[in-house]
Amino acid sequence: MRAIYLTGFMGSGKTTIAEKLSFELTIPTIDTDDHIEEVTGKAIPDIFASEGEEAFRKYETQSLESIPNKNIIISTGGGIILKEQNREFMKKHGIVIYLHCDPEEILKRLEGDSSRPLLKGDNRKAKVESIFSERLPLYREAHFEIDTTNRSISEIADEIQDIIG
Repeated sequence: MRAIYLTGFMGSGKTTIAEKLSFELTIPTIDTDDHIEEVTGKAIPDIFASEGEEAFRKYETQSLESIPNKNIIISTGGGIILKEQNREFMKKHGIVIYLHCDPEEILKRLEGDSSRPLLKGDNRKAKVESIFSERLPLYREAHFEIDTTNRSISEIADEIQDIIG
């Protein structure tokens, strides 16, 4: 089976859904952010702080291209779709599923989460809405789109299993 790439905005449920699918399909899952932290020995916020977003995006591409792409579920960082190279790689090597979540729900899910470098500072709502609208057309280049807003993990996992057959 080709890789299943889960894309979507931060808080859309990528990692949680990947873990559920991994259990149900008995295939491994890997999170690109976790992989970057393992390879670099640095936490994502530390990479942003010490090296900047551009360096982090390079790590994302390296991570994406180094992870096996057979019989695996890959949950990606929310910004991995910013590079056309990454979008094309995922479409070529697997099934890309965009997990859509309404910005209002994302804000609820991320409430109290201070680990998101792009949401540091004031006015998280405006930041989420701005980044979300910028990325939405890129997310929608995926093979499939599933709305995760107000849906259970089981419902979403079942829909993905229907898609992949």
